[in-house]
Amino acid sequence: MRASLGGTLRPTLPKYPDSAHFRGERFRNGVSRAPMSWRQGLAIWRDFIFNKPSGTEPEHAIPVQKLTRSDLLAAANNSVWRLGHSSLVLKLNGAFWLTDPVFSMRASPVQWLGPKRFHAPPISIEELPPIKVVVLSHNHYDHLDHAAIQQLQHKVEHFITPLGVGATLVRWGVPPGKVRELDWWQQVTIDGVAATATPAQHFSGRGLSDGNRTLWCSWALQSAECKLFFSGDTGYFDGFREIGQRLGPFDMAFMETGAYNPRWQYVHMLPAQTMQAFLDLGANWLYPIHNGTFDLSMHTWEDPFEQITQLAREHSASVTTPQMGQAVDMLAPDAGGAWWRA
Repeated sequence: MRASLGGTLRPTLPKYPDSAHFRGERFRNGVSRAPMSWRQGLAIWRDFIFNKPSGTEPEHAIPVQKLTRSDLLAAANNSVWRLGHSSLVLKLNGAFWLTDPVFSMRASPVQWLGPKRFHAPPISIEELPPIKVVVLSHNHYDHLDHAAIQQLQHKVEHFITPLGVGATLVRWGVPPGKVRELDWWQQVTIDGVAATATPAQHFSGRGLSDGNRTLWCSWALQSAECKLFFSGDTGYFDGFREIGQRLGPFDMAFMETGAYNPRWQYVHMLPAQTMQAFLDLGANWLYPIHNGTFDLSMHTWEDPFEQITQLAREHSASVTTPQMGQAVDMLAPDAGGAWWRA
């Protein structure tokens, strides 16, 4: 299959009849979505394009702590750095894991239109050290960056993905031996780190004809020293409690906190739902992600940070809010500061 500009998918994708979530040639969530009329859908897009409130983009430069390869190599195990949006570098068992790497200027099929970054990544792909594993949650443009995959593949040993996303990588030129696709609750262990694809409530698609033809997931990662949860994109659902019961408690949960709106809360949690999901998981620390890099909703750009830190105070929950590029010890994190107010 041939990928068009920006990695948009056009021809048919593989079928997965053995998956309990694959029905009628599409993947399905465990909980059905309430019907939405075409008028409601049109209204969402009209408001998103033409009725944006002020403040959805920062007026001043976001503080970013620059990183070098030497910084990463010298850091202690169980360190994490946020590169932006949902892109994280994790140092586990002396090796580097990278989640949903997006380095392009725009989260879009083309680089002349679409949501533009508020800040540059703290480190370039060229400067990154060898990557043991790239972890992908789903195939939306703000999580699966075609250009980044093309540049990264030569320094990555393994790519782990939900069903269908791995096939996309292979069509983009990633060697099949590097790719492992998982269904929900399936697990793979790489150099002592167990990675479990856990359920999420979302959707997928990069073009007009491939909607829900690939799966989406969250991830639980467990080394000998720590347990981590990475939410990917998801609405709130009962699955968080089951994930916590089966695989928790977690030392740190990287939770989607941004790009929300009451009209699409089925697929993106509102801040109070993010806090409830965190409590359901039984995690020690909440690390908010999916915010501060792209304008993908109707809220002000800093609202996710304000809301989740206020909710953390109300629930006596521990939350860390580091700057982009700032190192955090996942077993003994610092709370961070309100850098978004500067």
